[in-house]
Amino acid sequence: MFSQLFFGYCALMIIVSGLLAISLRNPVHCVLMVLVLFFHMAGLYLTLNAEFLVAVQIIVYAGAILVLYLFVLFLVNLREELHLTAFVPNAWLGRIIAVGLAVGLIATIPAFTLGEKGVWTVKAIAEATHTKALGQEMYTDCLLPFEIAGLILLVALIGGLVLARRDEGGGECGASDDPEPHGDHKEVCR
Repeated sequence: MFSQLFFGYCALMIIVSGLLAISLRNPVHCVLMVLVLFFHMAGLYLTLNAEFLVAVQIIVYAGAILVLYLFVLFLVNLREELHLTAFVPNAWLGRIIAVGLAVGLIATIPAFTLGEKGVWTVKAIAEATHTKALGQEMYTDCLLPFEIAGLILLVALIGGLVLARRDEGGGECGASDDPEPHGDHKEVCR
């Protein structure tokens, strides 16, 4: 009974904090709502007896990823942000589209059927520990998707480095044919 109430509480808080994270005006408040969301997701993992995922959720996501979000938030000058035109011109039209999509997704729930049960029963996981079971499953049956995810992250990292690199353009600073600049024409190094 308690686990069902705790599950309901965590699910409700995830929905509420997710909605607040995308609807609040202050970006710092949005990041704090994402923090609340991450902690309640860890609570859901706790109801599934996945203590390793709880630790990973809190350390990696609520810790490292959220700090990265805050760094980006403080480095971006929000006053100079470009205001783009909305994809949907009317806010109510966007809300109607969102409700329609939600109803469509909820309508597909009865068509969902559970697949075959895996080899990891509750007893087998208790004997082997959660971390060992997760590692064996990840590095045997799910090795190819794991490697593909790593490759995608590597491509994203290289793309971020390329975009962040300054465009040198005119060569090194101070490297001109004229040994001394004349008049007011001086090269400025950045």
